[in-house]
Amino acid sequence: MSGLLLEDSILEGLDDEQRTVASTLTGPLCVLAGAGTGKTRAITHRIAYGVHTGVYKPQQVLAVTFTARAAAEMRTRLRDLGAGGVQARTFHAAALRQLQYFWPQAVGGPLPALVDHKAQLIAEAARRLRLSTDRAAIRDVAAEIEWAKVSMLTPDGYAAAAAGRAEPAGMDLVSVSRIFSAYEDLKIDRNLIDFEDVLLTTVAILEEDEKVAATVRAQYRHFVVDEYQDVSPLQQRLLDLWLGERRELCVVGDASQTIYSFTGATSRHLLEFTKRYEGAQVVKLVRDYRSTPQVVRAANTLLAARSSEADRRAVGTTWSAPLELIAQRPAGPEPVFTECSDDEAEAAECARRIGVLLGQGVKASEIAILYRTNGQSEAYEQALASAGIGYQLRGGERFFQRREVRDALLQLRAAARTQGDADVPQQVRDVLASLGYTAVAPQTSGAVREKWESLAALVGLADELNRVREAFTLQMLVAELEERAASQHAPTVQGVTLASLHSAKGLEWDAVFLVGLSEGLMPISFADTQEGIDEERRLLYVGITRARIHLSMSWSTSRSPGGRASRKPSRFLDALRPAEAGQASFRQPRAKAGRKSSAPAVCRVCKRPLLTGSERKIGRCNDCPASYQEETFDALRAWRLAEARDKDVPAFVVFTDATLVAIAEARPQTLEELGGLAGVGSAKLERYGDAVLGIISDNS
Repeated sequence: MSGLLLEDSILEGLDDEQRTVASTLTGPLCVLAGAGTGKTRAITHRIAYGVHTGVYKPQQVLAVTFTARAAAEMRTRLRDLGAGGVQARTFHAAALRQLQYFWPQAVGGPLPALVDHKAQLIAEAARRLRLSTDRAAIRDVAAEIEWAKVSMLTPDGYAAAAAGRAEPAGMDLVSVSRIFSAYEDLKIDRNLIDFEDVLLTTVAILEEDEKVAATVRAQYRHFVVDEYQDVSPLQQRLLDLWLGERRELCVVGDASQTIYSFTGATSRHLLEFTKRYEGAQVVKLVRDYRSTPQVVRAANTLLAARSSEADRRAVGTTWSAPLELIAQRPAGPEPVFTECSDDEAEAAECARRIGVLLGQGVKASEIAILYRTNGQSEAYEQALASAGIGYQLRGGERFFQRREVRDALLQLRAAARTQGDADVPQQVRDVLASLGYTAVAPQTSGAVREKWESLAALVGLADELNRVREAFTLQMLVAELEERAASQHAPTVQGVTLASLHSAKGLEWDAVFLVGLSEGLMPISFADTQEGIDEERRLLYVGITRARIHLSMSWSTSRSPGGRASRKPSRFLDALRPAEAGQASFRQPRAKAGRKSSAPAVCRVCKRPLLTGSERKIGRCNDCPASYQEETFDALRAWRLAEARDKDVPAFVVFTDATLVAIAEARPQTLEELGGLAGVGSAKLERYGDAVLGIISDNS
């Protein structure tokens, strides 16, 4: 009786579709699970129910997924459900375990050492071929070799199969093929294998040694594969060999979340599952327990818009019918759409709104800023630091710790000692050209693009500072960079998450800010085929479905303050933005042509338009005379210096010079007046407001 009660308790609390998954224990089963629909809960309860009913022996079940974190979460849930003997591993971990066991009898001798990182061997292979590469190019070639190997291509067959793919690091495919071949030779010479070899070698042993294959199939009789839309041809081949002629397979996935095609992942295996396994049962999980109805509607609308567009008829493209999610949470706020004048303004507005959420009790660890490329992070790092908001970077190095940024600082520091100060922006471009900066962005993804984005951010900063600072010099730029780098040394583990959309897969937050949603970034400029654009749409879908309650989507019309407003919002937003611009969920802080709005900011002295962020902060042109009292400004600077020393941060983190000038000139008398000044967000108002008003009062 107790066993029956335990079995019932495993199914208790599941919805009808989840219960169907959990109680379907035999035969091929395909679970199409939308974002936030409880797929992990369904499949772990299925395994536990099978164990407790006696249909499964724990040691004969293998559950595989794609990240160590997901596998660990699955093992924890299975232990909690009394099924701790079940193996839950990544493909690589499961294959490596088998390879370590069978290598001595199938091959003989000790297993070769595992290569943790390919970079050193690839660099040596390139040198042997007298091919010039830098670190970024090596990373891109490494990624290309990984794609080739999971696609089961040899060096000889790579060039033909890769025709039409973007050339990694601008290198022709024949050269990549030669490096690929030399890399493989180096591994053989030194008795090494890489992570792809773990899968390839396990496949080879299972194909060639029937005794080993029979042993594995006797060990594992039931298989569960999570995130099945991300399976590569090599992983599918390994899964086929594990199964043999059996059909005891449960796969779980969502074709609308296929965002890793560049690594060799394909949703084809998921979409063709019922063709391969005739009679397979299909269960759809569409009840979304993660997000509010407002967030779910945005996600559904984004995918539905693709299905209704004329380009769906593009030759050679496929688009599977997306799952339509049904929200289960109570209603929440509408998504917010924000257009900003430039990247700096967008980052500042994002930081301001995060400050509001923090003031409302939302934890910083439950807030995320998601962007398309890692090179976009610097503006948000700076904006959050200036607002006194902690943050953590996921899936990438902190901006000033990136190798190319550190190299750039060294080069600029050396140039500042030897070069004059004429045309500083051009000097910066000349110096960074030696590190790979070009006026035109590389039309590819990967490390080379990310490196260019980092260097381009430094160029943009030099342009901005040269516009707003008198007698700007290269030494001043270096000092500014060193000061900014110093402000990021404090630990920010509990802060707001900064992450690329790709690295956010599998995660969720109460509040998500999707930033930089302009054409060229979303979809990315090198997505020039229908397949590429479709994957960008799916990537944005993943970003939207990371949000539980608050969702913000923003873009800017120009890259830098005062720049030409040539950017357009992403085409994907056309179906998402409210039809009526006057709705509360749609905000445009800058006037747009043909739309009634407030006039552009003008100088309060000469009435000319204010072109830079610094000028807009102080409310007048840099050339117009200041109207503040020197004593007041000096008192504010002295107070800021004391605050900065007390908190061990650079002075600009407390308030920038432009904000201090604005405060000194406006001479606010209340917290409301102070909070209305540019550069004074809610967090700084709460932290410093009373002290600033005291200084103004003492010096009035």
